[in-house]
Amino acid sequence: MTDFIDNSKPLAYRMSPRNLDEYIGQEHIIGKGKMLRRMIEADRLSSIILFGPPGVGKTALAKVIALTSSSRFEQINAVTAGVTDIKRVISDAENPILSEGKRTVLFIDEIHRFNKLQQDSLLPYVENGTIILIGATTENPFFEVNKALISRSTVLQLKPLTQENIETIIKMALSDRERGYGDTEVDISGETVSKIAYNSNGDARNALKALELAVITTAPDSKGVVRITDEVISDCMQNRLVAFDKDGENHYDNISAMIKSMRGSDPDAAILYLARALKAGEPIEFLARRIMICAAEDVGLANPNALLIAVAAFQTAVAVGMPEARIPLAEACITVASSPKSNAAYLAIDKALSDVENTDTGVVPMHLRNAPVSGMKDLGYGVDYKYAHDFPGHVVKQQYMTDKTVGRKYYVPTVIGYEGKIKEYLDKVDKILNG
Repeated sequence: MTDFIDNSKPLAYRMSPRNLDEYIGQEHIIGKGKMLRRMIEADRLSSIILFGPPGVGKTALAKVIALTSSSRFEQINAVTAGVTDIKRVISDAENPILSEGKRTVLFIDEIHRFNKLQQDSLLPYVENGTIILIGATTENPFFEVNKALISRSTVLQLKPLTQENIETIIKMALSDRERGYGDTEVDISGETVSKIAYNSNGDARNALKALELAVITTAPDSKGVVRITDEVISDCMQNRLVAFDKDGENHYDNISAMIKSMRGSDPDAAILYLARALKAGEPIEFLARRIMICAAEDVGLANPNALLIAVAAFQTAVAVGMPEARIPLAEACITVASSPKSNAAYLAIDKALSDVENTDTGVVPMHLRNAPVSGMKDLGYGVDYKYAHDFPGHVVKQQYMTDKTVGRKYYVPTVIGYEGKIKEYLDKVDKILNG
């Protein structure tokens, strides 16, 4: 007997897979012989947390488990549920009559929305096996989910669906007579299907939403055919989806990739990640600050002008705003990525800070101290200080370190870029002073 299909529900909801064979994508965790597939097929599920971007099949996978498991299946959404809902599920799971002696699988969508108290309330029941937890989240659970829950669960990352995956899902919807448009004569070219898949950027829900909008808003022609063209899809989907959500985990991944690309001297990769960040709506001040930090930390004195350009880009970008801000930001990003690199200044200050924090670095030598009042000289302030410009080469041998740090070396210049000139100069100073 065919289950009742509510055609008032969105197409993406109706096309949810009913079994593993209908589930498309995520072969790395659900493919033949993979651990999760074996667990589902053997009906031996343990607690899992699924995380990944929207539209990649987290909720769909939970529904497949619900349809194939002999366990009782409960579902709540962390946006609207609270501790009371959790207690109800636990109470029913512990009731032999209501549970019928079966295990209870509890699916919590958007589990990262639960606060610490709500997450803590699950712990004892996950640990003693009263419930098997399936959590779904778009956020990195290692940051957003209680560590105790993480330790009692298997964390599985779902990846964006490939273009081929999305095309397969679209074709399934077009051919399915019960849930999709198999009974509707839809004329759509393979190229247009590919366009939908491309613009969805790995999100099956958005692909199906666009297809549904195109079908229901396009009047059949005189032959009763609904003709879906590229132009119709362009109206339904607008532009390709942004590659990431600036408030989600990908915010951190993308900015990390941009910084590491600048540090790694790959201007093409750096500018790509900058473009993704701008498209996602990242604040220009945030992006400019990251470029300035990279200029100081990673380029350093190998090209001192990089920091000047980064600072100028910050000031210009803030002054003019978007879309023009993209230009100075791009210039600074490319400058930093294309510059020779040295982190010698970064290492020097960190080493000095470590000494200041962890050791007694002594007192400032008397001859280096300021003596603004004549009476202070009688106490030795500034006495015997040698003014460097009075000596050959404008350098003079005297103790600048404190007594307790004499001989300590913090700044070790490289020979890269402009820092090579700095090293030459310091070597020359050393030769003048020490022969």
